[in-house]
Amino acid sequence: MEYKGEKKGVLYAAFSYLLWGLLPIYWKLLEGIGADEILASRIVWSFLFMLAILFITKKWKSFLDTLNSLLKNKKQMMFLTAASLLVSCNWFIYIWAVNHNRIIEASMGYYINPLVSVILGMVVLKEKLSTVQYVSFSFAFIGVVILTFSYGMLPWISLSLAITFGFYGLAKKMIKVDSSIGLTLETMVVTPIAFIYILYLFSQGTNTFLTVSIKTDVLLILSGAATAVPLLYFAKGAQRIPLSMLGYIQYLAPTISLLLGIFVYGEHFSKAHFVAFLFIWFALVMYSLSNAKFMKRDNRKKERMGA
Repeated sequence: MEYKGEKKGVLYAAFSYLLWGLLPIYWKLLEGIGADEILASRIVWSFLFMLAILFITKKWKSFLDTLNSLLKNKKQMMFLTAASLLVSCNWFIYIWAVNHNRIIEASMGYYINPLVSVILGMVVLKEKLSTVQYVSFSFAFIGVVILTFSYGMLPWISLSLAITFGFYGLAKKMIKVDSSIGLTLETMVVTPIAFIYILYLFSQGTNTFLTVSIKTDVLLILSGAATAVPLLYFAKGAQRIPLSMLGYIQYLAPTISLLLGIFVYGEHFSKAHFVAFLFIWFALVMYSLSNAKFMKRDNRKKERMGA
């Protein structure tokens, strides 16, 4: 299969993952503010930002048509609600982890995520795994076990980020809509809850928005753009490049976050971390190579069928 504008697609995808990788810097600027308030602000401002994007890109009618269609389909609406709640949980855990100096654990979660998605595909969608994919999952599992023994407890941040994002991807797979419309719908579902929570903070006098500084207010407002822009560039990139190539580029984000955690924010990177990451990195290399081979075989079959 040929992809038009593949070079642009690589740049778009790499830019989106670069932004995701640098996102801890943004959340660190809001250090001292509760993850709950940051999350609520992120949801509300993301929704408003996406509404503006839909108007600018003239997708408002498509958005309303999609919304009407989903409202008539209880199953689709259920998947949309699940996707909204899962991505909100994922955002909350990630913001909390960054602002509690746990960026290394958070980055591990996004390394593990592709392997969680593989297991979900096997269990839920009855997809078949190759021997190499089984082995790669085993290596990742060993990495998690090493960290568990090192901590004396499960690395819950890594696992919860990987699992929530894995299930989010599964829920998204059940709803086939335009990416910008999808993000608008997802944030729309949880915006009422987020808005009510912000009002609650105001009523209790515990809000930071409009009370701390203009800089803080601007950062909270721009959290909507910080959420939406990488997703929009990701969608533009995904349309132009093969899935196997996208699979390699996705490791850019957790790698940048890992380096930020170690070298910029001075988080402790122990020997146990190093050994656990080695197992997980090896698992990802095996998975990526097996996935690339599968994609090539699949494309050859399609070419032969079309000949």
